[in-house]
Amino acid sequence: MSPSEPDPSPRRRELLEAAYAYALRGGLADLSLRPLAEAIGSSPRVLLYLFGSKDGLIRALLARARADELAGLRRIMDAREEPRGLRPVAVELWRWLSDDAHRGLLTLWVESYARSLTDPDGPWGGFARATVEDWLTLLAAAQPTASRETEGARARRTLVLAVLRGGLLDLLATGDTVRVTAAVHRQLAAEEG
Repeated sequence: MSPSEPDPSPRRRELLEAAYAYALRGGLADLSLRPLAEAIGSSPRVLLYLFGSKDGLIRALLARARADELAGLRRIMDAREEPRGLRPVAVELWRWLSDDAHRGLLTLWVESYARSLTDPDGPWGGFARATVEDWLTLLAAAQPTASRETEGARARRTLVLAVLRGGLLDLLATGDTVRVTAAVHRQLAAEEG
């Protein structure tokens, strides 16, 4: 379902939210409809009816996770005072990424990103590319309008994205917030405004 399509059913929204909470706790890799349905007070048949298929449910969950992530990131961008600059925005983004409160969402994001690369024809197809574009668009908004589309500006925001994403992977793997934050901040300090 695209963001512009109306949600056809309050029950679908309710079950999507419950399934999303379930996915945040356990991921999507081994998602099975029967245990999911039992955990959220539904049945596999109802889930199939409302989402069309297991793949349809996964696509809806990915869209929900992506919307949640983007909402959080947009709040950071909206709260920033001018002038923004790539470095201060990246520091704020890292603060959000390294917050334990977002661990479930970000673990789900990493899982979905990887599945998008290994199963491009499945329900994850296109997820990785779309999230890269989301992040680059967000980072571009932190750069001066006049130079935003230069080769140098594109390279700088790509580098910042690589630092943030690499730091996130390390943080999720090790839980070593102090070490990873120090490394991310060190690299971001080298970034121009």
